[in-house]
Amino acid sequence: MRPRITLAVLCLAAALAPTLTAQDGPQPRVVTPGATPFAPPSDAVLLFDGKTIHGFTRTNGAPNACKAIKGEMVCETGSGDIQSKELFSDAQLHLEFNIPNMPNQKGQMKGNSGAYLQGCYELQILDGYENPTYADGTVGALYGFRPPFVNAARKPAEWQSYDILFHAPKCDAQGNLTTPGSATVFLNGVLVQENTPLPKKGPGCRKESICGPGPLLLQDHSGFPNAPHTVMKFRNIWLRKLD
Repeated sequence: MRPRITLAVLCLAAALAPTLTAQDGPQPRVVTPGATPFAPPSDAVLLFDGKTIHGFTRTNGAPNACKAIKGEMVCETGSGDIQSKELFSDAQLHLEFNIPNMPNQKGQMKGNSGAYLQGCYELQILDGYENPTYADGTVGALYGFRPPFVNAARKPAEWQSYDILFHAPKCDAQGNLTTPGSATVFLNGVLVQENTPLPKKGPGCRKESICGPGPLLLQDHSGFPNAPHTVMKFRNIWLRKLD
């Protein structure tokens, strides 16, 4: 004989079942993760898709002089600084970079580039593997004001990654700074900056005002005195706007 399911049992089951109520609030927006840890999620904006370089221009609006080769954006010394057409304020960013092996160089001459957040705050890109230099100018540093916690550099010619949580500065209607920006940075999966407050304007800022959105700028080293010929490579560049 099958057991009888009484009304009391059904009522108890219904009472214990999870239900949504008004106090639970709206459900989180669904975002599909990338197929791999570094792949862009479904709501990401691709700045470089591995096929075309049209997501970046020179800082004066001229066409990007870098080249898309086998899924990589290859930028040689003299190609000039480039910046994304996409502008952002608060954002999660990911980019991967490959620094050439330059055994005859040292310090700031060894694979120098930089990723400027909002076009203003430089996250240093440099060969940091067995290459001493000033602490706030090494890879993982917010250039000119905050060294990284640790040196998590890979060897040159190996792919490296930055994962960044950027909170842009906030300004009032008159353009006065009300809340400084901040950045949390992982280099090759290792925390190197945690909620680091950003100065009112970073050294070498390419942006007239820190109020309002800005681009991701990738630095060419050709303006440095006696800069050696350097071939920088980038791939998997994307962001998620958090505004």
